[in-house]
Amino acid sequence: MGVPGLTGFVEEHGGFLAALRVQRTKLVIDGSSLYHRLFFACGADVRHGGDYGPFAAAVGAFFDSLRACGVAPCVVLDGGRDAADGKLATLRSRAAERLRAAHGLSRPGGGGDGGGLLPLLAREAFVQALRRLGVPLAQCFAEADREIAALANRWGCPVLTLDSDFCIFDLRGGYCPLSHFQWQSVCGGGDALGCYIPAKRFSSEKFCSHFGRLNKTLLPLFAVMSGNDYVNLPALEVFFSKARLPGGCCGWKGRKHARIQGLLNWLSRFSEPTEAIENVLQYLKKHQREEIRELLQASMEGYTPSDVNLEDFFQHGNYESQAARKSDLPQWVLDALTKGELSPFISDALILRSTFLHVQVENMQRSSAHSTALPIRQVIYGLLLKISHTTEAASPSKQISKLPVVCEFDRIQKTLKKTFVQAASLPADFCDDHFPLDKLMEVPMSCRLMLLLETLGVKMSILESVPSHLQLPVAVTCYWTRSSEPKVKLHQLKALLLMIIFGELHRTTNDPDPTVLCFEDDSIVYNQFLNEKEKKLQNIEFDLDAAHSFCQWQCCLQMGFYLNQILSSPLPEPDLTRPAIKNKDYTTR
Repeated sequence: MGVPGLTGFVEEHGGFLAALRVQRTKLVIDGSSLYHRLFFACGADVRHGGDYGPFAAAVGAFFDSLRACGVAPCVVLDGGRDAADGKLATLRSRAAERLRAAHGLSRPGGGGDGGGLLPLLAREAFVQALRRLGVPLAQCFAEADREIAALANRWGCPVLTLDSDFCIFDLRGGYCPLSHFQWQSVCGGGDALGCYIPAKRFSSEKFCSHFGRLNKTLLPLFAVMSGNDYVNLPALEVFFSKARLPGGCCGWKGRKHARIQGLLNWLSRFSEPTEAIENVLQYLKKHQREEIRELLQASMEGYTPSDVNLEDFFQHGNYESQAARKSDLPQWVLDALTKGELSPFISDALILRSTFLHVQVENMQRSSAHSTALPIRQVIYGLLLKISHTTEAASPSKQISKLPVVCEFDRIQKTLKKTFVQAASLPADFCDDHFPLDKLMEVPMSCRLMLLLETLGVKMSILESVPSHLQLPVAVTCYWTRSSEPKVKLHQLKALLLMIIFGELHRTTNDPDPTVLCFEDDSIVYNQFLNEKEKKLQNIEFDLDAAHSFCQWQCCLQMGFYLNQILSSPLPEPDLTRPAIKNKDYTTR
């Protein structure tokens, strides 16, 4: 994320970071940065596809530290891709990196930090943990950076993230890098202000003064010329090859960070961006200049805080976004997206008809684990993109040809490829023109439940004896045993059921809710389970075929989870976090 090399450059020149005591303040948190940081910091198991318990515990401990210091957090998450799909090339590159990381972990002896590869449901587990903690959450319609900057400036508080783009935004309260936010080392203040979290804050004033009093308004041009997630202009290489950058070098092969320092020194000669842009264009061919000028100016706008008022959402539940209005999505969909009740996967399918399927540690010689859940995804696409059937009843072939198509980015062996998937034709109750997507919530709940169960191939009579919070995972498990290829082995099914039981024992023995009954035998069995699990993980070799099978199960659970959400939860949403997290009732005071 952010400007290539800038984080390392700032770290190398420690004077740009000033010590800060974080206490009794609002704090705007980049949710995407936070859940990545917490997952890899908590030592969760990456290879075996989940380990969401330690992750959820780390989320709880983090917000406990904030609460102890009187910090009122607001978490803001990225949404789906924007309508222009400006980051598609970057997203494809990152998906290919995750694929390489997954392949490395799948080989004998693979391990390490996981190469930044998060398990499939980490984001959903994070959102559930925030809800249970009572932490205010907003999911933006597209990328969150500009809305985070606007909210932080409205409140005059810091932004907590690991995205170097926030060195470029003009932030009243500054940018605190997560790498210097010592939330595990809360200090007891010796004065009336009490506890605080030691941190560091990036100072744009110190940063700019280091380069001959560089005007802050030139930082967006620096970011765009350096290349970010949206902009990579090969034509600018001509500039870098011809311009003599003071204190820098001519090309990317020079010493570390030389281009960054040279470009900033060069920009410090100019009083404002327009003057600098005109000087950049002098190095380019005449027929390129106008196009490059427009690209530079448009890209710099990405560093102006958004006009979206997230404060209004946190205080009154209102989210007004021009991009959201232009999307023409039903209001209930927009509301659910903003509250994090629908995944960005849904908005990508709706707006772009294009989705990314995230790789896991699976057998790269087999079909993608996501293949097993394809029929569920087709039903999701059918619900989201359904077309009128009034003229199609007489011609089934014409009906099939008119069904919408979604482009999916998924792996074929060790290569990222795109395939085109046709949406499913829906049952009669959902094909009725009286129930387009904006009226989906008016479909009787019994019909929505029936669609969910028919998609998973399960009858409600089978689920009636199952505790309500486990009905969806059990239904998904039934689907998995029928649909996986190769077929699920009996011992794999037994292992999955044992882990579900283990999760239930964990819930009953650790839940602070006095209404949850816990018997002495539960604790004994739970501790025996825990000991056996630790022994197995230490002594058993990594079974790639078993891992692949459980990856298939998790893909099915993810899509069953999303389908259930779209249908407004005809089955209770299962708890992905397992450890109970007591609600702390955070507010935006």
